[in-house]
Amino acid sequence: MAVPAAMRPPESGGRRSAVLILFGEGEHGPDVLLIQRNNGLRRHSGQPAFPGGSFEPDDEGPEDCAVREAVEETGVDPVGIELLGRLPELFIRHSGFRVVPVLAWWREPSDVHPADSGEVAGVVRVPVNELADPANRVRVRHPNGSTGPAFRVRGMLVWGFTAAILNRLLVLGGWERPWLDSAEAEPLPLPGGPDEDGRRAEPSPRGRRDS
Repeated sequence: MAVPAAMRPPESGGRRSAVLILFGEGEHGPDVLLIQRNNGLRRHSGQPAFPGGSFEPDDEGPEDCAVREAVEETGVDPVGIELLGRLPELFIRHSGFRVVPVLAWWREPSDVHPADSGEVAGVVRVPVNELADPANRVRVRHPNGSTGPAFRVRGMLVWGFTAAILNRLLVLGGWERPWLDSAEAEPLPLPGGPDEDGRRAEPSPRGRRDS
């Protein structure tokens, strides 16, 4: 996977972290596990994301970090997770995190739930066909003025770092379907809290909600 210039890590510095991109076979075909972060957090408040977080001293590498964080956040049984490999390390400039996305297959799915209620509001398996559906795809304007892809799925607006990775994986996996990628971008609604610039916006009522 090519790394955009804006997401290339610096030669030094940044906080090491990892996320788990866990694909499985669900009721509606292939899916991927996402969490919804709680409102009011210091970083990424209210945002959907992959399970993951910062390295801890006992983590031997990105795989250990990603799986440990996924267990802590979602209660997933690590026995059923088959690790497949890593994507290139990426850098989130506004928070200073160096992130290694770890790809995995959910060989034996287990029940998941918001295991860390202080950080996680919800856990959801999002079908790939919903991510690829052009009706669920939009472009948004980020707080820094740039634009990027986003997804309206399961009552969530998935944007930013997570949406950028999902967008690339749809292309690399051969799942992408033609969608209206116009030059215009709608203002980004930030769910439940201020963004990095201290502004506040209300959640958009347009998200499609599935049960």
